[in-house]
Amino acid sequence: MKILFVSGNKEQLPNPVVPLGLLYIIANTPEQHDCALTDLCFENEPAEALKAAIRREQPDLIAISMRNIQNNDYTGLSDNLNYYEKLVTSCRSACDAPVVVGGSGFSVMPKELMEKLKPDFGIPGEGEHAFPLLLEALEEKRPFHSVPLLHAKSADTEQITVAPPAADFLDMATLVSPKRDLIQTRYFSEYGMDSVQTKRGCPLRCEYCTYPIIEGRKGRLRPAKSIVDEMFQSVEQNPDINHFFVVDSVFNLPKSHAKRVCRELISRQWKIPWTCYANPLGFDQEFADLAAEAGCAGMEIGSDSGVDSVLKRLRKGFTTEHISKLNSICTQAGVPDCHTFILGTEGETLKDSETTLKFLDELNPFAAIIMVWTDDYESLDPALREQRLGLREEINELLRSKHKAQPTWSMPGLGINFSEDLFNRMRAAGLHGPLWQHVRGAVRRKPCRPAMQSL
Repeated sequence: MKILFVSGNKEQLPNPVVPLGLLYIIANTPEQHDCALTDLCFENEPAEALKAAIRREQPDLIAISMRNIQNNDYTGLSDNLNYYEKLVTSCRSACDAPVVVGGSGFSVMPKELMEKLKPDFGIPGEGEHAFPLLLEALEEKRPFHSVPLLHAKSADTEQITVAPPAADFLDMATLVSPKRDLIQTRYFSEYGMDSVQTKRGCPLRCEYCTYPIIEGRKGRLRPAKSIVDEMFQSVEQNPDINHFFVVDSVFNLPKSHAKRVCRELISRQWKIPWTCYANPLGFDQEFADLAAEAGCAGMEIGSDSGVDSVLKRLRKGFTTEHISKLNSICTQAGVPDCHTFILGTEGETLKDSETTLKFLDELNPFAAIIMVWTDDYESLDPALREQRLGLREEINELLRSKHKAQPTWSMPGLGINFSEDLFNRMRAAGLHGPLWQHVRGAVRRKPCRPAMQSL
């Protein structure tokens, strides 16, 4: 079967992201199938580029990966879904091949997105096992109920059926590493970044988080040697790589696994800097010191709030004391810490947001990214979005008032220290890796330049 895989993600702020999940699917597709990839990330006219790829490849099946429902700055809710709907429509106009949609974005609300996007099939969650089973069912013209969690649209009634889940989650040790030789080299030559996944599954129960929906709660670890082998192999294939990002939902949980990976990097004299997501739970000095020795250039922490009652409502499992302790440990280890705070979550007041900003003032981390919460379901419910606009606007006004006092904080929704112009100038200056690492220096060098502060 000829399969055209489509990476639909076009998000480039702050950096384009290697479509790692889709590369995993392609690598674990049985060899008898002919696989082609079209990546729309850098296309000015993605729908036309997709049609051209379909004409060129003449596929029997089109598989579209949907990475996000929202843009990174939480400003593109309806636009993003309309974009993916247009991609499916473009497939329909170019050929008769069935369309299957998957990816982390699709996994968040598969039933709703089946109705919105109207593909023939949808695969939420891990696709490395389910996708080959779908191929078998299509080739042998047999029922689809054996394909775990497959959402299938009836050709006659338009009704959507959902298959039962798999008996268990995938064993990460058995998966073939992502097939990076198919992607555009500009990810590395222009941006220098690659990604690696060391495990799947998150046992935490944060109220809003979609990782457990996408990967499940059962932790599945990769052997440290396999992880580092993949990193060395990627650099050997792409010498322009100058930074790795660990895409695990939380790298330091379990901390024994994270420490094993760090020790493997140290023992093999790994030289390229890397960053990761970290959590205040299970964060200790030994891990921070090992990470620093292994080349860690920074950690991104989803601190979310500076109010303990809000953290409890969000079921974060940690307190502001844990956040402060992590900051102290990172400072001692010499590892820059970037804290993300999400203001205006369900049940939060403007006073809570003010308290969070005061806490952030006192914390004074290396970097801070402040978002205003938007529910994914607002993309499908304009009335819900309208209902929440009032508090959102009040919070944005509060953030604008804080900008002069804290000029190095990034506020993506307001374009403050988060703009294409700023990031392009950073890259032109030879700065690499996650660009939050360089905002503080860039703003201090040119504090009066308006483009450094807002769009």
